[in-house]
Amino acid sequence: MQTASSPQKNSRSSNDGAYLNAMLLAAGRGERMRPLTDTTPKPLLTVQGRALLDWHVAALLRDGVNRLVVNTAWLGEQLPAHLDAQWSDLARAGRLAYSHEGQDFGHALETAGGIARAVPQLGAAFWLAAGDVFAPDFVFDPERARAFTASDDLAHVWLVPNPAHNPHGDFALADDAPGSGTGRALHVAKEQPSAYPRYTYSTIALLKAELFTHPWCEMAAGNAQGVALPLAPLLRRAMDAGRVGATLYTGRWTDVGTPERLAQLNA
Repeated sequence: MQTASSPQKNSRSSNDGAYLNAMLLAAGRGERMRPLTDTTPKPLLTVQGRALLDWHVAALLRDGVNRLVVNTAWLGEQLPAHLDAQWSDLARAGRLAYSHEGQDFGHALETAGGIARAVPQLGAAFWLAAGDVFAPDFVFDPERARAFTASDDLAHVWLVPNPAHNPHGDFALADDAPGSGTGRALHVAKEQPSAYPRYTYSTIALLKAELFTHPWCEMAAGNAQGVALPLAPLLRRAMDAGRVGATLYTGRWTDVGTPERLAQLNA
């Protein structure tokens, strides 16, 4: 059995913007991972002796996150069964919650739809991480969270060097200072030339609930209708308004999207 982080961190308030809640995305079908995901949700596949999702949970707790919300759909009953047992102290303390998209709507709501559904459980600002990404060295930095909460930004995304399966990247990064690796995320179409380097979105971010309201998002509060919507269009709108920060992350990172990548991690 694994335990939650120290009592000192657990007792910290999120009011100062440092110790936020977090959402872990775990609802997807994982089509490219079949047949492994025919019987196991992709976030519960094992990497180096530990479920993918548990790597994130351990890091978030280590870094002082208050409460975790996990969305479920495909084989959704397996996720609380695993997490409530593996992190029983966290569950008993009421610091582990779920958004059951499959149970409520019969299908996953995609990224933005799932986040919007869970926003009432998350607060005004929160961490986001995809449950199928392996980033064992990533730090969910409380000081970065504090600065983001105090800023006018709607999102702060971590970008990574482009992997072989996404050579053209997702977003451009305009550094605040040359070589700083931190600045503004820019929406530049892949077919357009860019004065700034393009990188891949790591699926780790800080977000504000405001991003899931008009004019950035047209879904009703709490996504009560179960609308399925990806996150990228919302981020692009916010980027066009200059309200998305970005940091280049160069630590270990793998999008565990295929059986081959999983096998390489476990080799």
